[in-house]
Amino acid sequence: MIWFSIIALLAGVGVFIAGMNMMGEGLERSAGKGMKKMLGTLTNNRLAGVGVGAGVTAIIQSSSATSVMVIGFVNAGVMTLTQAASILLGANIGTTVTGILVSLKSLNISLYLTLLAFIGVMMTFIKNDKVKNIGSILCGLGIIFIGLDLMSAAFAGEEINTFFRNIFKVVDFPLLLILIGIIFTAIIQSSSAATGVVIIMVGEGALTLESAMFIVLGSNIGTCITALIAGIGTNVNARRTAIMHLSFKVVGMIIFTAILWPLASSIATLLRSLVPTPQMQVAWFHVCFNVLNTFILLPFIKYFVKFAETVVKDKKSIDEQRKLKYVDDLLLKTPPIALMQTKKEIEYMISLAKENLVLSKDVIFTGDKQLSHEIAENEKIIDFTNKALTKFLIKLSPLVSSGDERVLGSYFHVLNDVERIGDHAENFYEIGQQMKDEELNFSDIAKAEISNMFDEVLKMFDVAIDVFNNLAIGRLNELGEKENVVDGLKKSLNHGHVQRLATGCCKTELSAYFFSTVSGLERVADHLINVGYSTINPTGSQNA
Repeated sequence: MIWFSIIALLAGVGVFIAGMNMMGEGLERSAGKGMKKMLGTLTNNRLAGVGVGAGVTAIIQSSSATSVMVIGFVNAGVMTLTQAASILLGANIGTTVTGILVSLKSLNISLYLTLLAFIGVMMTFIKNDKVKNIGSILCGLGIIFIGLDLMSAAFAGEEINTFFRNIFKVVDFPLLLILIGIIFTAIIQSSSAATGVVIIMVGEGALTLESAMFIVLGSNIGTCITALIAGIGTNVNARRTAIMHLSFKVVGMIIFTAILWPLASSIATLLRSLVPTPQMQVAWFHVCFNVLNTFILLPFIKYFVKFAETVVKDKKSIDEQRKLKYVDDLLLKTPPIALMQTKKEIEYMISLAKENLVLSKDVIFTGDKQLSHEIAENEKIIDFTNKALTKFLIKLSPLVSSGDERVLGSYFHVLNDVERIGDHAENFYEIGQQMKDEELNFSDIAKAEISNMFDEVLKMFDVAIDVFNNLAIGRLNELGEKENVVDGLKKSLNHGHVQRLATGCCKTELSAYFFSTVSGLERVADHLINVGYSTINPTGSQNA
């Protein structure tokens, strides 16, 4: 009989976690833009960081997922350790929402809330993304309470209640209770689910409030296992973030164990006098612990950062030097954020392509070999970004909403065009080098014409960047007009060069270099027009 009850309890935990994940995913899809705004306002303001951490965790219903996402940001280099620290502390507050939700079962409204599972499923059949997301949220919420009912049903028999009461009469030493909380949470990888089980057990009389408080303290450490696993194989700062996350939990547990150990009975009595039901007493202890812990540790963030830097030494490797600047695979857990970071990565790639185009112009006219290292390094980053980001987008594509599929499709096109622009810039550099080696120089007229064409292409570049960065649709016509100017220049420059050859003003040996430069610039213009039109119309670009 006891084993059947334990199996029913574990089944209830499984259903509870499935419902929590479904609700979190629905909330994440619905609040994707809101999450982007929250993370976009990141500053070094610690209270703001706490607010962001609490808000994001409340949305995705998992402090573990938030910690993994933060490690991803740090690994991608877009978040400092100090910013990450305040967000991780805030996540501890956000995760208490689930405990409060679970405690609502004591209000005898769970039957009505389980009905939400049926309503939510029906809503997912409607062909509207917003309605589907709301349906997913409601369905997940209903499944959570179905899981809670299964867990409660497992304690319906007096035999299992007596079984657990007898266990916790023997295992009543605070450190053992904390260890139980750590192990149980590490196994199921969800402090919210562990707290939910504790709340149910207290509500059914299988566990005392005094013992429950110590188990809750342990569950806060057990949830760190996910972050520690996520830190494996990441860069130095990402591993430091995982260590810092664990140190917050351990220090908080030590502080509150020291307070709770001698005062457990008094604190339990106070909670019983202030909060009506046993379930809510556990939930509000969880809230108070995490809120107080956050604001006690907040002033000491810099010391936690120093501790993490001491534990994880800085050993730079070639692999760490060659990585994406804003994107990391850990961000795949939050597709809206991953898409936002992808855009930043492409913007950086575009800036490098433009920089190389400007540098290559100087090389064509001067043959300056000192620019070779800078151009070569930029080109390596462009090529690496193109390949690595394409792989990332392939992984991301099945995870995004239908509304974001078009955006993701446009990024594939833009990546290809920017990489080709980088190749043309490298070709211009090689032209300048070859001319330098052969002691050849364009005539003053040819230099002026090529310089003018470069300038027109760079003006196009600025417009294309504005269209991509800011979705400046109104500038597409301007982009098209500038491309027509470049096309016209190609014809006139080629014609002018042929005339100069006929009059002996230019050397025949320069023809291949001149025509290649002019043709290359015209192709760069084609790729820039593609960038603009692909941004607005991801199904294809204007120029093949």
